Amino acid sequence: MTEHPTSHEGRQPLAARQQERTRPRQQDAAAAAAAAAIPSPAAAPNPGPGPAAVAEAQAATRREGDRLRFVGAATRRIARGIDLDEIVLGLCRASVPTFSDAILVYLRDPLPVGDERPVSPFVLRLRRSDRLRHTDEEGGEAGTESERLRPLLSDPTADLMPAAELCEVRAGGALAEVLRGVRPVFGDSAAARAALPELLGAGRPVPTGHRAILAPLRGRRRVIGAAVFVRSTERAAFEASDLLVAAQLATHTALGIDKAVLYGREAYIADELQRTMLPDSLPQPTGVRLASRYLPAAETARVGGDWYDAIPLPGSRVALVVGDVMGHSMTSAAIMGQLRTTAQTLAQLDLPPQEVLHHLDEQAQRLGSDRMATCLYAVYDPVAHRITIANAGHPPPVLLHLGGRAEVLRVPPGAPIGVGGVDFEAVELDAPAGATLLLYTDGLVESRLRDVWTGIEQLRERLAATAQLTGDDHSPPLEALCDDVLDMLGPGDRDDDIALLAARFDGIAPSDVAYWYLEPEDAAPGRARRLARRALARWGLEEMSDEVELLVSEVVTNAVRYAERPVTLRLLRTDILRCEVGDDSPQLPRQRRARETDEGGRGLFLVNRLARRWGATRLSTGKVVWFEMATRS
Repeated sequence: MTEHPTSHEGRQPLAARQQERTRPRQQDAAAAAAAAAIPSPAAAPNPGPGPAAVAEAQAATRREGDRLRFVGAATRRIARGIDLDEIVLGLCRASVPTFSDAILVYLRDPLPVGDERPVSPFVLRLRRSDRLRHTDEEGGEAGTESERLRPLLSDPTADLMPAAELCEVRAGGALAEVLRGVRPVFGDSAAARAALPELLGAGRPVPTGHRAILAPLRGRRRVIGAAVFVRSTERAAFEASDLLVAAQLATHTALGIDKAVLYGREAYIADELQRTMLPDSLPQPTGVRLASRYLPAAETARVGGDWYDAIPLPGSRVALVVGDVMGHSMTSAAIMGQLRTTAQTLAQLDLPPQEVLHHLDEQAQRLGSDRMATCLYAVYDPVAHRITIANAGHPPPVLLHLGGRAEVLRVPPGAPIGVGGVDFEAVELDAPAGATLLLYTDGLVESRLRDVWTGIEQLRERLAATAQLTGDDHSPPLEALCDDVLDMLGPGDRDDDIALLAARFDGIAPSDVAYWYLEPEDAAPGRARRLARRALARWGLEEMSDEVELLVSEVVTNAVRYAERPVTLRLLRTDILRCEVGDDSPQLPRQRRARETDEGGRGLFLVNRLARRWGATRLSTGKVVWFEMATRS
């Protein structure tokens, strides 16, 4: 075995050996650096981009930024529109004059809604067109943008792109192919050269070069139109990147139109639903004049639970109803419709007001545990000049007297309909001739800015102030009074929908009423004829005596046949003559065609032929048969 020397004399230090190993590499690196520092005669210097290229790149960046800002601003302007016209106007105003000098917007006619199948043929109608007007009528420069924008609308004398108003898209034609392709195309492309004459009309000039863009408008499911952007020869032509801008404008417009059409359909349904839930027109009962108003809470909430009604009752009376179901939704409107129908049915039974509210409360509980509503039900009798009112948590009515004094009627407040387990009270009050009763919902008097009692006091003061304008001897016109009441609403006072019903009490004078009791016997029809003849003579209506006596005799004969208690006969003279015969039999008479061999069955046939109107109403104590005849001046 070889042994290595262990002496330290023959060995170098470790640091010295490391320096000897790294020295050659340091020398090589220094030589390489020195060589690199010496310029090579064969290597040419790199000058970098020139000033022209830098300026062109900056200009392109600015153009791209301007284009993006324009698209953002234009789409925001289009998106602000709610209905169809606002969206199309937003596209036109955003495009002219920033993007184009003229624009034509064609839409499908009619526009399909949602999943509806479009009708045939495929027809496009010019919905709107705008163009840049360089000079005004005087020949000078127009001052504002709005002065430079004028409708184009198929004007054959227009100096820039006249167009036809209607265009039928032929299946398989050039225009149909462009619309099916969805993407915008330049006007000088092969597809557009054949499509534009079909769209604009034969014989009309078509811009040459890249001065027109035809952009299809495609909604969510189908093509709904087309837009044509045009630039004049005084302006730079469209570039390839402008096709992307046109595509963005067309896409946002088409989607907005889709939403507007759907919104319009929903608004139409809501309006129709609300309209059918409310009376088309108010009746014209004897002794009272009526007027009404309804205002939705907002344009975006057109349906609600407020309703009003006026229901003629036997004895020339009229039931006045106003109610408010909680909420502003389709459900609220549906509940309101059911309660209104129930109230009409109960009113025809001639139930007292408190009983009507009791049955409405039961009906609301059957509809659901959370179906709550307020209601005020009043019955006006023009003969007795009295009104009976029952309340179910509704704001109290206001009575405006003939002299101009307005008072809030003190009626029992009651619990809302739907609570259950509560009793309703009725109060009977005077209803003097010439007075006006105002029934309303809480949307008229309550808002975020005021509580309900403050609003009621303001309403009372407003009615009194309006009455002072017409004097103490005259009542304000009913329609104008309703408008004046609604004018008291401020900008922040429309938090709820409003139903308003106004009733002007004219009454019937005692001298114009004749009332008798007749025993149910064979002699009753003869006695009824004599009493009717005397009443007509007292009123100066002798020329009507023959017809009235005949009809009174027929109706009383029919009543006596089934009655067990005394029959009532009443004549009322207003602008018409009304006759009412009541008995205790609940069976309503029905008109039928009598055979030649029948001895009876012709009474109601005569009533139907001679009277202006007639009818029968079932009461809780029997029925009333009535007829009306026009008085002869």
